[in-house]
Amino acid sequence: MEERLAQLAKMVDQGARIADIGTDHAYLPIELVKDGKVNFAVASDVAKGPLQNAQDDIEQAGLLTQISTRLGSGLSTIREEDKIDTVIIAGMGGKLMVDLLEKAKENKQVYPTLILEPNVGEANVRSWLSNNNYKIIQEKIIKVAGHIYELIKAEHSHKAVPLSLKDIIFGPILVKEKNEVFHEKWTNQLAYQKNLINNLSKAKNINTEKINQSKELIKMIKEVIEK
Repeated sequence: MEERLAQLAKMVDQGARIADIGTDHAYLPIELVKDGKVNFAVASDVAKGPLQNAQDDIEQAGLLTQISTRLGSGLSTIREEDKIDTVIIAGMGGKLMVDLLEKAKENKQVYPTLILEPNVGEANVRSWLSNNNYKIIQEKIIKVAGHIYELIKAEHSHKAVPLSLKDIIFGPILVKEKNEVFHEKWTNQLAYQKNLINNLSKAKNINTEKINQSKELIKMIKEVIEK
């Protein structure tokens, strides 16, 4: 199993009942069940093709009784009788992820544990978690085949879990650890923002608001990576 999925699998609690939203080939549920970490999983996807691939792979692994495939959007495929306690959403943009979580919340679907890997828009995701009483208990930043991924595990709390702007942007745990990949990501982002300001300054109609936002972010990045 590829490194990104292996790291997500490590975040799953022993004996959890999981729903993997946007499962694609169901690699993650298959591995978790095979390893004995999980004995029931829902593998859900909005597209028929990927779900058929998942169904074929589950059948080949002989796990049809333990992994249930569902066709549909987001968390709407989870049933009450599944008794899901952990929802995994990986490999989509943060905005879409938040939309799916928000829709589930409107349908009174709130789960104890969320394991999320947004491809972009991580700050969006952390902001939603904070506003919806989820406490981030684990974070990882990894580089796989030239791509940098941030993995977030959060647990539902009965009280508000405020995060500072710095924590929302950089990750409350990642910003403390500041590993090599974290430094690489934010050094690249620093260069990107400087270049952006340069380009915005040359435009016919100067977007002052955007320039100021970039300047503010540059200041924050420097504070974080130069400490």
